Amino acid sequence: MHLKRQKAPKSWSVPRKGNKYLAMPSHNQVNSISLIMSLREILNGISTRKELKKVLNEGKIKINGAVVKKINYSLGLFDVLSFENGDYRVSLNEHRKFIIEPIDPKDANSKISKVIGKKILNNKKMQVNLSDGRNYLSNEEIKTGDSVLINLKENKISKILPLKIKSRVFITKGKHAGQKGAIAEIVDSGKKKIARLDNKINVQLENLIVII
Repeated sequence: MHLKRQKAPKSWSVPRKGNKYLAMPSHNQVNSISLIMSLREILNGISTRKELKKVLNEGKIKINGAVVKKINYSLGLFDVLSFENGDYRVSLNEHRKFIIEPIDPKDANSKISKVIGKKILNNKKMQVNLSDGRNYLSNEEIKTGDSVLINLKENKISKILPLKIKSRVFITKGKHAGQKGAIAEIVDSGKKKIARLDNKINVQLENLIVII
């Protein structure tokens, strides 16, 4: 599927001029960008669709450590993109636009994801459901709203990042999306829980993800 460049979401960091149509992400279209857009429009790593297909067929592009073949594969917040030019992580800038930042190769084996739900299975084990669609079994004390650091190489949770006072957080949605801070206070407004950050910003708790 494609979308006219003029109608692209504000979160897509694409120039106003260029190809008339942009490839939409394969899924989660509101909160992600497509692989071809990332490489062609943001990183300038490829020039044409044909060039990207060749590189994909050669297995030279990985997302979160796994080889991908789809040109419109979805890249979401904190996903890791690896190809011959280096390793990169998807983020948001303070203008609420997707950016792709270079990272050290040693950091390409991990990513942060938010716990959005939990479920006790028939075998009494707890399944943790994450914001990026992953699910893990865990015996650790994990709460909905916490974050976890995933070891992509071993495909397991390597660290729990609790959502609490003094936790460092990244704002994922709303007018302050892309900004960071530490939680100074958590207030129950009656409808939503609000976090007051040390930089004087008030944000709904559901719009935060704990980071390292």
